[in-house]
Amino acid sequence: MTVLPIGSLAGAQASYEWPEDGFTKIPNWVYSDPDIYRKELEVFYYGDTWHYVGLTCEVPEIGSFRRSTIGERPVILVRHADDEFSVLENRCAHKGAQLCWENTGKVEDFTCPYHQWNYSLKGDLQGVPFLRGALGKGGMPRDFKKSEHGLKSLRIHNEGGAIWATFSDDAPSFEDYCGPDILAEVRHMLPGKPIELLGYTRQLIPSNWKTYLENLKDPYHATLLHSFYITFGLWRADNKSKCVPQERGHSVMVSHNEGKKTSDATSEMKRFRDDLEVLDKETITPRQEFNKKRVGGGWIFPSAYMGIQANTLKMRHLIPRGPNMHELVFTHYGFTDDDAELRRLRLKHANLLGPAGFVSMDDSEMLSQLQHGVGAYPHETSIVEMGGKEIEETDYMVSEVLIRSFYKFYREAMGL
Repeated sequence: MTVLPIGSLAGAQASYEWPEDGFTKIPNWVYSDPDIYRKELEVFYYGDTWHYVGLTCEVPEIGSFRRSTIGERPVILVRHADDEFSVLENRCAHKGAQLCWENTGKVEDFTCPYHQWNYSLKGDLQGVPFLRGALGKGGMPRDFKKSEHGLKSLRIHNEGGAIWATFSDDAPSFEDYCGPDILAEVRHMLPGKPIELLGYTRQLIPSNWKTYLENLKDPYHATLLHSFYITFGLWRADNKSKCVPQERGHSVMVSHNEGKKTSDATSEMKRFRDDLEVLDKETITPRQEFNKKRVGGGWIFPSAYMGIQANTLKMRHLIPRGPNMHELVFTHYGFTDDDAELRRLRLKHANLLGPAGFVSMDDSEMLSQLQHGVGAYPHETSIVEMGGKEIEETDYMVSEVLIRSFYKFYREAMGL
């Protein structure tokens, strides 16, 4: 048992203990303690991990840029040549001011608005005003070398049009970091065809970032909470499904869209409404394409989930904003060879998700209420024993196996 001295929530004399049960009982203090949060950033975001930054179609021309975030650190994705990209720290090497204030745009180079230090698209320092002073006075020391003061450039990997980055020189290759199952999910969603940007949604949710990560590892709640899913068959406990734990905090969770139906399990779904019909059947009737009614996808720990629901394709980017807040950005995309009808369906089915989505708005409110509960009782625990206490792959949804598997990894990585 690890006893962790923490005084930030319950007074200077408090100490928190991880429950004896290992990874079937989760202590509430992991969702609100600022010391834990800071260590998570160092271990999971600034350590030997890979992070989703953006899609190549978001920066279509040389000089096109997109602001992004890894943990709490702002970065810039920029196309600096025909098919070459950089991910740069979004902070001037002089005083640390952010260079890019707009989310997207196109530039010839980057200039800091504070003291006008100027950088190339690859981050090289090109110019410093008053380098030699003014009227023979001031200026930088003679041994100052511009070559030593560029923007930090991160290691990057382009996988099918998605750019991933890491701060670490010691992180494994992106392929090894993912492992074969997760890499297969990424390549299923991004098979190498040219992609096109369809749009964004973004929101702030007042809960710890791990609550959303758990939410996407929890098929059990979806078949109880989401009336829209269960009534119209988009995601249900009695559909064909599987949950596949992975190393390094990753996971695969998929199901099959079997449409509206009544089964022996329906009586357990209190929000199921057999009397409801959607007048616009397109809302719940996808056109069959490469996934063959398979929905869901893979979580690439710690910051991204990619999957398909109906005909909408999206990258979910999870950004921590303190112990009690996270930002969630959906980037919706399609393929350039989509016909007009499929493109229209991708946009229409995107209404399932996002801040006001038919489904996602349930999660946002639930996570907000959950944070109130766990934050006020840091010494209490939550139970994740649905489906047993093991961490083996399942072929059913009524399970918290992916959450258990995650916390086994989490404890080892955090040394708790």
